[in-house]
Amino acid sequence: MSRSARVAVVTGGNKGIGLAIVRAMCKQFDGDVYMTARDPKLGEEAVQKLQQEGIKSLFHQLDITNLQSINALRDFLKQEYGGLDVLINNAGIAFKGADPTPFDVQAEVTLKTNFFATRDVCTQLLPLIKPHGRVVNVSSIVSCTALAGCSPALQQTFRSETITEEELVKLMEKFVADTKNGIHQQEGWCNTAYGVSKIGVTVLSRIQAREIEKTRKADGILLNACCPGFVQTDMAGSSMPKTPDQGAETPVYLALLPHDAKGPHGQLVSEKVVKGW
Repeated sequence: MSRSARVAVVTGGNKGIGLAIVRAMCKQFDGDVYMTARDPKLGEEAVQKLQQEGIKSLFHQLDITNLQSINALRDFLKQEYGGLDVLINNAGIAFKGADPTPFDVQAEVTLKTNFFATRDVCTQLLPLIKPHGRVVNVSSIVSCTALAGCSPALQQTFRSETITEEELVKLMEKFVADTKNGIHQQEGWCNTAYGVSKIGVTVLSRIQAREIEKTRKADGILLNACCPGFVQTDMAGSSMPKTPDQGAETPVYLALLPHDAKGPHGQLVSEKVVKGW
């Protein structure tokens, strides 16, 4: 281990909300802040953009859909820092409303990135989180509206305090399979792939927080899902009410919860306020 600094990682950090999170973290976090992106060229360009603003960020390549890439980041953090203090899982995708891609393909691609890849990052990096570390999974308030559009049975399952990660994974796989068979609505699912992917992220966060309580309660780690709000990005479009810097406020608030904070933990947080699930 060659560095004694604290360290934060932001996935999907080279543009939009991710870049705004990196910018705010560099100003407020006492330690090194790593922006990650799939494309090193785009990542380095974003680092240079921040440099021109007088902000120093570091870069590490990360494609969250590639296990080898995740493991390379894990090994780097272990070797250089002996762990990780803050993880902000921001990377994600969404198809535009008018996109002609068949719904089942949208479902497969969206869940592959937003849920399954985010889970893979957590599987490899959560064991590295140091005492009093913070984990923020960027979800969406759309997870709440999507949940409301599911059958009562699915709602009950997704709200369960005992649902396991394995059960959640099976449900996310079932949604993708049901879309391929054209029966997802018959099976009680809402008709939004992005919404289901974010249900997955919110519920995964609740499960992960419970696991931390069981296995590392004394370490004071806090893990939450959050909604940045409706933000002007390439993904959401320019008509949204929030700037990326405003969208970064809640994720950064959760990432910088005080050392001795007891909560929130395992919650969905929007506008710095815990939302009902």
